[in-house]
Amino acid sequence: MESTVQLPKSEQMPGWAFVLMKFSMRLRDLVSPPAKSLNHFGILPGQTVIDYGCGPGRYIKTASKLVGQNGKVYAVDIHEMAISCVCNLKKRKHLDNVYPVKANKYFVPIQENKADLIYVLDVFHMVSNPIEFLNEVHRLCKEKGRIILEDGHQKRKVTLEKVKLSGRFQIKREDSKHIELQPKYKYPILAFLINRDLCFSLALDALTSI
Repeated sequence: MESTVQLPKSEQMPGWAFVLMKFSMRLRDLVSPPAKSLNHFGILPGQTVIDYGCGPGRYIKTASKLVGQNGKVYAVDIHEMAISCVCNLKKRKHLDNVYPVKANKYFVPIQENKADLIYVLDVFHMVSNPIEFLNEVHRLCKEKGRIILEDGHQKRKVTLEKVKLSGRFQIKREDSKHIELQPKYKYPILAFLINRDLCFSLALDALTSI
């Protein structure tokens, strides 16, 4: 059984702060509906999508509609109140393709290579260990899947530095708020087979230098 890991204080949100965040999101949604963002992410019917850091579930209803009855939406968060909000939304709106999942620090109890798309919105700037976080996102994403990462309250330069430091992703495209990532080779043997000539050359150089 996965043991519970204590998050750094910078990533722990007290209940009153969660309630305040939920209220502010409702106000923002009046001006800029959540569907406006998700409609540009290329979510297709039948896909499996992970909303990592779902909060009170502001994007869940739209994601559920986009993947359709044959798709799945995993609503992931570390906060009990977030999971409770999504459970209530699921029941109230009859979102049968939505699955609330509580994360243990960054670990998500979902099998690897599961998601066609993972979106991480207004969360990444708060992550204290971006390498560990991105490793888990890499584990969850299919080899040809996509990750939509929002800068949040940090500069694009900082976001890119964290992604490049992880060594896990290719940057496919960027817009003013998001970067789209694709996992690099998820299986070392594939990387070896594709780059075998280079591997053999490096091995030969190492042997001749002895």
